[in-house]
Amino acid sequence: MILVLKLLHIAAVVLFLGNIVTGLFWHAHAARTREPRLLAHAMEGIIHSDRLFTIPGVIVIVAAGVALAIHLHLPLVRTGWILWTSVLLAVSGLVFMLRVAPLQRQLLALAAEGWRSGGFDYGRYRSLAIAWEAWGAAALLTPVAGLALMVLKPQL
Repeated sequence: MILVLKLLHIAAVVLFLGNIVTGLFWHAHAARTREPRLLAHAMEGIIHSDRLFTIPGVIVIVAAGVALAIHLHLPLVRTGWILWTSVLLAVSGLVFMLRVAPLQRQLLALAAEGWRSGGFDYGRYRSLAIAWEAWGAAALLTPVAGLALMVLKPQL
């Protein structure tokens, strides 16, 4: 049972982090064109992939991680690397919900409107995209730091 939980936990981490990195890649790829149709398409795909992969990935990460800790008799709050990884994952989730997701919707709306109207304000789009990338980096780097804690298991 422990190995199955560990496999689920690690697979969910790969899915979660991989989807974030892939989204950043596809947006950068579309942004080079400055085409509102392609930017809207890319952002729509990123939002959809978050619903399909990122959010379920978080659920499995947490569920399998808690189950593993229980099976291994590791106290969640008194085991530093578990506690701080949980804090980092929570910070990532808050950043995603409060900053990344709203910016994604704004970017999609701006690109879609630019495509429909033919009057795309790329400067405004790029300004929002820079903010999205910065908040996205925070949402990515916090769980990456958590991954390092999980693997290295430092005494905290």
